[in-house]
Amino acid sequence: MSLAVSPYGARPDAAGLLRRHWPLLPLAATVLLLLAPIAAGDASTSGKVGPADAASLVLVLVCAVQALRGRVRQLSPLGVLVLGVPAVGLAVATATAGDPYAALPGFVRYLQVFVLVPAAIVLLVRDAGEFRLAAGCFVVLALVQGAVGVVQFATHTGASYQGEDIRAVGTFGPGDVMGMATVVAYGLVVATAAALAPGLPGRVRRLAGAAALVLVVPLVLSFSRGAWIATVGAALLVMLLAGIRRALRVLLALAAAGVVLVGGLGVGSEMVAERLTSITQVSSAPDQSVTDRYTMWAAAESMWRERPAAGVGLKGFPANRDGHSSLGLSSGSDTAGAGQAYIRQPLLSPHNMYLLVLSEQGLIGLTALAGGWAALLVAGLRRYASGGAGIRDCGLIAIGLFVWQLTDFLYADIGGPSTVLTGVIIGLAAWWALPSSSGADAVSGGPGRPGPRTAPGAGRGPGEAAAAGGRTGLTIALRAVPGADGR
Repeated sequence: MSLAVSPYGARPDAAGLLRRHWPLLPLAATVLLLLAPIAAGDASTSGKVGPADAASLVLVLVCAVQALRGRVRQLSPLGVLVLGVPAVGLAVATATAGDPYAALPGFVRYLQVFVLVPAAIVLLVRDAGEFRLAAGCFVVLALVQGAVGVVQFATHTGASYQGEDIRAVGTFGPGDVMGMATVVAYGLVVATAAALAPGLPGRVRRLAGAAALVLVVPLVLSFSRGAWIATVGAALLVMLLAGIRRALRVLLALAAAGVVLVGGLGVGSEMVAERLTSITQVSSAPDQSVTDRYTMWAAAESMWRERPAAGVGLKGFPANRDGHSSLGLSSGSDTAGAGQAYIRQPLLSPHNMYLLVLSEQGLIGLTALAGGWAALLVAGLRRYASGGAGIRDCGLIAIGLFVWQLTDFLYADIGGPSTVLTGVIIGLAAWWALPSSSGADAVSGGPGRPGPRTAPGAGRGPGEAAAAGGRTGLTIALRAVPGADGR
């Protein structure tokens, strides 16, 4: 599915596209290299540099070179503040850690995901066409990983779940059961937003809608309650922003697909129903995984109370976990299947990003990170409410992905090969929320990188008139906020 709809009217040849968009190749590679399978038996990828991480490093280097040549977008003061302040909090948490040298790997990882990769994307992605290209990579990744997951379920070659090797995990393996669910959810949110976007061609919207329906299947078969909750929340917000009529049509289509999938075909119906029911039993009859999570949340809170300002230091949660946990915490989680023998994985994080940051970085780190995320979300919603200069499909995608990530952080944290995509999503959200002061985001080539010629009056992005007429009640309310132009 091609979401990279050219805003220029003409279709340049392959050589011209490569010359114009070559700085985006590392960004596409960062996403698509997650198709590479994880070695069987490699239950933990913590501290390891995978192909996608290497591609993200190339992305940052390309950005640095382009910046020296003056061929990147201009950042507003707000952009510099939002993208730069987290580095200060990370430096404080590293310097005040009990073992600063042990905290250095955590500093590098956080700097990569929350500072360098997002900044590189904001600076390099010059217009809506390039944004759509990056978003399309998420859909491709989700479709391929989802297809592998469905085959795993059908052939009983997936990860172990309730005594059967049926859990769809894609190429991530049982050591990262959330990996496939995460990337499939990303693709589903992008496809849903593209299907609802009024400015895209009808053919693209239909293909996106079909992709969204297809991706529901592997997401269900991942048996990931957290991914389900985050996807429903993000999809509902996207539908609300796009308009009530479109939202109703999509909801009816998804409901019909769910009835056929679970009710008619009986695809894991009993297990899915049991998994859904367990969401409402987290307090009355929690399973061991929920008990472990609550125990680690309490441990993270206890660490923060001990050192409220700067926390126990990056990578400090595992070392301090046992001293702050109750006896209800198990020794680890069981993983097996999908070509891997039984392995007991230790519990090294609280499975809540906000509590992880609070325990390891204290109020300084949480304010720097979560404060920046809140600013990006508010600015993104304001820009969408203002019309988004005819590129509202980019706004739907950016807001949907960002809300999914912020919701998922309530019961998950960074870890595993797909972590690098968190940085990509924050970068796309920041690109939308922090438009270039030159106004080059929508159609031009950006500062120092001239775009193709356009016909007189072609300054508007595709579908701007339709977008301008498609205001929803929520959009009108958001526009009433002072400074709703988002700049």
